[in-house]
This record gives sequence, structure tokens and C-alpha cells, in this order.
Amino acid sequence: MKIFVYGATGTVGQNLIQRLLAGGHEVLAASRKPEAGKKHAGLTWVEADALKPGVGLDALEKVERAFFISPPGYTDQFSILNPWLEKAKALKLKKFVLMTAMGVEHAPPEAPFRKLELALESSGLNWNIIRPNWFMQNFHTFWVSGILKDRKIYFPGGKARVSFIDARDIASVAASLLTGDAHNNKAFALTGGEAINHDEVAAKLSASTGLSIGYVDITDEDFKAGLLGAGLPEDYASFMVYIAGSLRAGNAAPIADSIKSITGKDPITFDQYAKDFSQAWKG
Repeated sequence: MKIFVYGATGTVGQNLIQRLLAGGHEVLAASRKPEAGKKHAGLTWVEADALKPGVGLDALEKVERAFFISPPGYTDQFSILNPWLEKAKALKLKKFVLMTAMGVEHAPPEAPFRKLELALESSGLNWNIIRPNWFMQNFHTFWVSGILKDRKIYFPGGKARVSFIDARDIASVAASLLTGDAHNNKAFALTGGEAINHDEVAAKLSASTGLSIGYVDITDEDFKAGLLGAGLPEDYASFMVYIAGSLRAGNAAPIADSIKSITGKDPITFDQYAKDFSQAWKG
């Protein structure tokens, strides 16, 4: 198959492309900086930029199926991705897989994430929506600086449990849905197989690295200040504070069986994730 992947250099996108290429598929990989993409037989890079909604749309004319991820750092996901959906509808693509986030189905219909989901559901295309929980990979990307500097995870999560998911499992699910039609026109929550709190996360990271890593339950204000300091825009920083509050309220604790039912494999455990990426926290 010929498959389009939006957000191809991201954590999910990179893993998804590897799986699709390994399966013998041709991939058109979309990135804001396509020239930075890795070269591989069967892989073609094209430009797609959240700030340039019309750029790259013609790439869909060369594929049969497409994967889209809501790009991080922007709150108006509908304005960014709806032009792609309209193009896909005009071309009558065989499949459109969209990744949003766990709990989006409970948002009001005018919220950009949910508005996009509803537009896809009523598009007439074959579709899937995947809504993953918080990524395990956040601990060696977004939250890694505090661990490297102070041996601390700084996050306003309280004692709430979270069924963290490994991005490699998200990519496996996306690849299965893109290349098959057994689950067409369904939405899936994606979670890991266990729900743990941030103190337990710190203990697992400590065990995998031999370091003494702790968890600090910071305030929403300090969390937002850190996000702004990292360069995130005000509206997206506020959105992150909001969803962290939802996590703290226990809404990220449920466990779904979607990974096993779609891929036939058990979810990657947090212990395995911590082992696989232990060098990231050793500096």
C-alpha cells in the first residue's frame, strides 16, 4: 500500500514509519522539515507545516490511506487538519486514521479536537480514531530536564494513577488500523496494561538506572511557568495545565484492552520502557 504519515518525525510517527516499511508498504512522510528526514527505500519526504495549512495537500493524491496526528503545541487542531480531511474526502481515500487523545469524546462538540473527530466520523470515509493516554516517552523527552538536573520528576499529578502507554504500542495499533479494515469506523482508547502513580514511576526509573530519582508534585502555576519557559504558547500551556488537572482527578487511570484486541500483543510495561530507555536519564 501507499500510505501518508503526518507528523512523521514525532515519537509516534517515527515508530509508525518503521513498522509500515518493515511491512513492505510505501510511505509518504510529512514533516515541517522534510530535508531532515532519514533516507530509506520506499520512503519519500514531503513538507507539511501546521502554520501553512495548504502546503503538502497534493501529496494525498499519491496515496491510498493516511494517518494524522494532532500536532503538539497548537490548540486549534481543527483549523490545522480539517483541510487535509477535506482533501481526503475529495479523493475518496480508502482509510483515514486520526490520533487525538484519551477523553476527547467527552469534550463539547465545538472544542477543536472533538470538532475534528466529528468531522471525520461524518466524512463518508472509512476511518479510525485512536485516543492514547499519557505517553511513557514523556519521561525521557518533556520531563527529562528535571531528572537530569535534580533527579526529580516535576509534575502536578498528585497521587493519581495513570495507565501510561508506550508510543511504540500506539504505532503498532496505527499500523494495524491503516493496513487493515477489520475495525473500520471505530474509535479506541489506548492505554497501558497497568495504572501507576508518579511516585511509582520514579521508583521504576530509579530501579532501571541505579539512580535515586524522586517525584515532586508541583503546583499548576509552576507547571505552567515551566511550559512557558520551554517556549510553549500561552494557550497551549493553559491547555496542558487543564489536562494535567484531569489526570490528577483520576481520569487517566482507566485501562483499555484495545492494544491486545487490535495487535494480538500485550502492552509494553513501564518496567520494560524504563529498561529500554535507561540511558536517557543517566546523562
